Amino acid sequence: MGTLKALAHPLRMKLYRALTLARTATASQLAEQVDEAVSLVSYHLRKLAEHELIEEAEPQGADGRERWWRPASDGVSIHDEDFRDAPEKAAAHTAASRLFFEQRADTYRRFLDERAHWGAAWNTASDSSEWLMRLTSDELSALSKEMYAICRRYEELGRAADAAGESEGRENVAVHTYGFPFRT
Repeated sequence: MGTLKALAHPLRMKLYRALTLARTATASQLAEQVDEAVSLVSYHLRKLAEHELIEEAEPQGADGRERWWRPASDGVSIHDEDFRDAPEKAAAHTAASRLFFEQRADTYRRFLDERAHWGAAWNTASDSSEWLMRLTSDELSALSKEMYAICRRYEELGRAADAAGESEGRENVAVHTYGFPFRT
């Protein structure tokens, strides 16, 4: 539950996302991205490291005084079954999930506000869909796994292209999906 609490802090989640995109960064670089003081960012990076969400990376520049960070893994998965055994864990999971949703929604709202500046190709390529289906929980689980596999494949494709120096025309892209039951 400590990992969830570490990520449930709004600034830590922003830092984790920024570091995931950058792959390696210093506190100074991340502070510029999130518009916070370097000392505050350093503190929160150490908290993320305490929970093994990020780790120190090899120095990337000539200045050996700066500490470089990287994600400790390819991502974080938080599963409902990990929080069912105690009400306080379930409440923490719900609170963190709400925060994550709000941050995702803010990212999408920012895109909508800036849509005119992205140009025709990006506007045509972007997507906002809602699919209303009648499924069993097993079918929803299978659908989620398939969508995850597709996203992972494209994530690896983008990383390989970046590693090969093929960054022309590449932008950060967020893909948000939500699959959940509801009744009318």
